[in-house]
Amino acid sequence: MKQTKHIFSVLVLLLAFSSACTDKVFETFNANSPIYMSYSDLRSAVKMNTAQKLNNPGKIYFKDNFIFINEKMRGIHVFDVSDPKNPQNKGFIEIPGNVDIAIKDNILYADSYVDLVAIDVSSFSAMKEVGRVEKVFPYTLPTYDTKYPVARLDETKGVVTAWEVKSVRQELEQRYYPIYYSAAYYAMDKASGLSNAGGGITGASYGVGGSMARFGLYKDFLYVVNQSSLLTFKLNSNSQVTLLSTNYVNWNAETIFITDNHMFLGTQNGLIVMTLEVPEKPVQIGNFAHMTSCDPVVIKGDLAFITLKGGSTCRGGTLNQLDIVQMSNSYSKFTLLKSYPMFGPQGLGIDDDLLFLCDGDAGLKIYNAADPLAITQIAIFPSINAYDVIPMNDYLFMIGEKGFTLYDYSNIQDIKQIGFIPVEKFYAD
Repeated sequence: MKQTKHIFSVLVLLLAFSSACTDKVFETFNANSPIYMSYSDLRSAVKMNTAQKLNNPGKIYFKDNFIFINEKMRGIHVFDVSDPKNPQNKGFIEIPGNVDIAIKDNILYADSYVDLVAIDVSSFSAMKEVGRVEKVFPYTLPTYDTKYPVARLDETKGVVTAWEVKSVRQELEQRYYPIYYSAAYYAMDKASGLSNAGGGITGASYGVGGSMARFGLYKDFLYVVNQSSLLTFKLNSNSQVTLLSTNYVNWNAETIFITDNHMFLGTQNGLIVMTLEVPEKPVQIGNFAHMTSCDPVVIKGDLAFITLKGGSTCRGGTLNQLDIVQMSNSYSKFTLLKSYPMFGPQGLGIDDDLLFLCDGDAGLKIYNAADPLAITQIAIFPSINAYDVIPMNDYLFMIGEKGFTLYDYSNIQDIKQIGFIPVEKFYAD
């Protein structure tokens, strides 16, 4: 009996020793090593800089004769388009980690990595940050060299602004089950003082975003879709912002379109309709499901125009088409009226019966959509890799891979390009 107890004790000691020996195992390898910006630097980085050229443009926003063009993960270009034929570059608002914006009155709301920031842009020469909600968005990473793994992150050091491929030595974690990360885990969203710039935005209205927007405004509220969540913010009269709630809506919610006291969310597997009868608490009242794909949406009356795009960035979906869906008055019933094949559709916009559709490498397409069962193509501007559009007062503002383009469509039989701001150097995502 004593011998058995002795053997058992030895085995316990050996197992403990073995466990202790394997607790810390290190390896050295080449990896994407993060370059951090501290949180204190991030929260003092917003400022107006002199005008800069487009390098990697993202989403667009229109307010009071100004077009705001996102420079992915860096900030916002500001262009005065009061004379659409001669847009003037007014400056660049530095907002590290920025992808989306929305503007109410003279306050611009923007994401800045993990934070939401409010900026007074009533005067560009005296622009200033007036509010911030910290750590409301997921920890976002820039793209990296996929030939190398990503080194271990330390979120306490700040946000990751870039990568440096170098040799790292780090401890291997001992796990008894596999850990898998999706490609999206490390992917960023797909999507420097100004002494002589005058002007600014005024008025008491909302701006207008493109169909790829994740930010939406209604009354005194800002809504943000972020992966699987809908964030509701209260916009206070003193320019401060308060996060009211974060609610699950659907995995891979991508876009927001607000009209007629309702919010329409484009997700990778369908359209969600929410009522804003109580704006503090949006409530889902309907949904229309489709095959997995990327899908911005615009609304006209009881019709929803939805582009479905396949590809690796859209969870492997293969559909490339425009769906036109009719909705009942209560948004409880949805009828797919017709699908139209496309090449690689992205953003879209509608003005009365005119539908403007960005079809990737196939270009910008313009349709007469008066009859949803038989839309007809009016014009096409090929080979421009269009991304998103905003139709406004007979002018179309379009952002694409090659730059920002302005069109005059006052004569639909003779749509003219009247302005172009080129990309200086394109950096692929």
